[in-house]
Amino acid sequence: MSESLLTDPNVAQLADVEPEQAVVIITSGALQTQGMAVVLSRAMQEQGVQLSILLCDSAAELAVASYQSAEALAPKGMKPEGVLQQIIAAGAYVAVCALYLPNSKYQEEDLREGVSVAQPAQMAQLLRDPKRKVFTF
Repeated sequence: MSESLLTDPNVAQLADVEPEQAVVIITSGALQTQGMAVVLSRAMQEQGVQLSILLCDSAAELAVASYQSAEALAPKGMKPEGVLQQIIAAGAYVAVCALYLPNSKYQEEDLREGVSVAQPAQMAQLLRDPKRKVFTF
């Protein structure tokens, strides 16, 4: 008689493993860099990585609800803000840096649904966490 999945020690051990965690910081205003950053972030997310994304400087425009990239990227005709929406819908923490709104023409209500304003102490804690990998674009 075979062991139940619930009592299988290999399955039980997998259930106790915390998901891999990553912080992605995007600052570049370059369309292809933004595109690659969100495509790689989405791929990590699809592989089970728990994501936190910080958008700063000109990349923070991706977080503005009314923002539309000037053009779509080949080969799939995607826009970074569209992939970002998928990332948010799949449960990632996405925030603009604390300096963005006070130094732009936008207010918090201009941000996409699911995007918040990062708190420096909270972001510092995420960046210091040895369990999290940090990627910058």
